[in-house]
Amino acid sequence: MTLELIIFIASILFGTLVYWRESQGNGVYRFFNKMMNSKDLQMKSTDTKGFLYQQSFLLRLVFIVSLFLIVILITRILIPIDLATISLFVSMIFGTLVGTYLAGFIFKSSAIIDEQSDSLEDKFQDVIEKGKDFIDDIQAKEPVAIEKAQEEIKAPKEESKSARERLKDKGYLK
Repeated sequence: MTLELIIFIASILFGTLVYWRESQGNGVYRFFNKMMNSKDLQMKSTDTKGFLYQQSFLLRLVFIVSLFLIVILITRILIPIDLATISLFVSMIFGTLVGTYLAGFIFKSSAIIDEQSDSLEDKFQDVIEKGKDFIDDIQAKEPVAIEKAQEEIKAPKEESKSARERLKDKGYLK
């Protein structure tokens, strides 16, 4: 179990490394594309697609399985001991897939953070300015409600007629 766990973690790191490498340049994919396709079907020079980079799940799975099948065949030829079992093979494939998607998540989140960093700085400066204005308002004068309450306390209301007396004045009551 520990060997499978170690291989799984190593394959996650391998998948991340391969994805990062293909995001930097896709020379191997271009080479196979030129070998396999005619001039009309070859990829453009601006296309960044690779074996794992910007591929759908199914194609990533096919490329990873074929890579590990080749590696296992070479291992079996060079070392005739049964090292490449099915469980190790599956954990390598799954770990590499997880690593590629983890690397894609990291790349996309870092791109979004870089894109939003300027607006975050502006928002932060706006918050600081609003906070300074709020502190100045608190320190400078008392709120309006407190001022009105103090005025009412200082100047009591005049004695006015009761409701009954007002109704009598209007002639509604006798």
